[in-house]
Amino acid sequence: MCTAIVSVDPASPVPVLLVGVRDEFVTRAWQPPGRHWPDRPALVAGRDLRAGGTWFAVDPGAPRAATVLNARGPLVPEERRLSRGELPLRLAADGKLGDLELPRLDPFHALCAEPDSVRMWSWDGATLAERALGPGLHIIVNSGLEAEAHREGALEDAYMMARLTHFRPRLAAAGRPEPLPGRGTVRQAWGGWLPLVEGGGLARDDRRALLPLMDMGEGRVWGTTSVSLAALTRDAVRYDFSAEPGDPGSWTSVL
Repeated sequence: MCTAIVSVDPASPVPVLLVGVRDEFVTRAWQPPGRHWPDRPALVAGRDLRAGGTWFAVDPGAPRAATVLNARGPLVPEERRLSRGELPLRLAADGKLGDLELPRLDPFHALCAEPDSVRMWSWDGATLAERALGPGLHIIVNSGLEAEAHREGALEDAYMMARLTHFRPRLAAAGRPEPLPGRGTVRQAWGGWLPLVEGGGLARDDRRALLPLMDMGEGRVWGTTSVSLAALTRDAVRYDFSAEPGDPGSWTSVL
């Protein structure tokens, strides 16, 4: 149940904002954002130590940012499966997906943000669809853009819809921030959005939670393991990161 939040305002000095909330089993090992790929030295991203890819990548020189979420559809057998963590690396580096062995990828939503465009690709195991996200506020969850593939009666979908319904009006009411690269603290830069992406005061087991945390039994705990914030100007990226979601003191400025 990862979430991506996108705000596009072509008239702003910071035309594109991208928020990536990563949900995963909390014991899955990863490294914080850095230049972990010698073959792609320009990229800055966290590195998943199990599959080797990432969930959120930035190329500060482009400038460009990208993220990936799980989507709906049949899963590929493990012995044939390729990691979706390659997708943000490709998008951040090249601005396009390139040639993919789609039948070997589990369903995904992938986003590529540049100062003058935001594009989203969705793969459901059968069809790859591409769309542009125009001006305004957009929220993407596993059931798609604005939960467009919502299934009535499905518990997971009810959580996603509750999250979207709760946070969309609050993000809009908070006023769109203009987090300029190199200026101010994370809290100063992101203004009224920051308390919301810190959880908005909801308990992490609340069905509306943006930063869920759930005990799945047998020692398995699943929930938000990091939050990434990217703000794109015409020639730079601001990249802020929290490795302790919900902790106001955990923010670091990566770029």
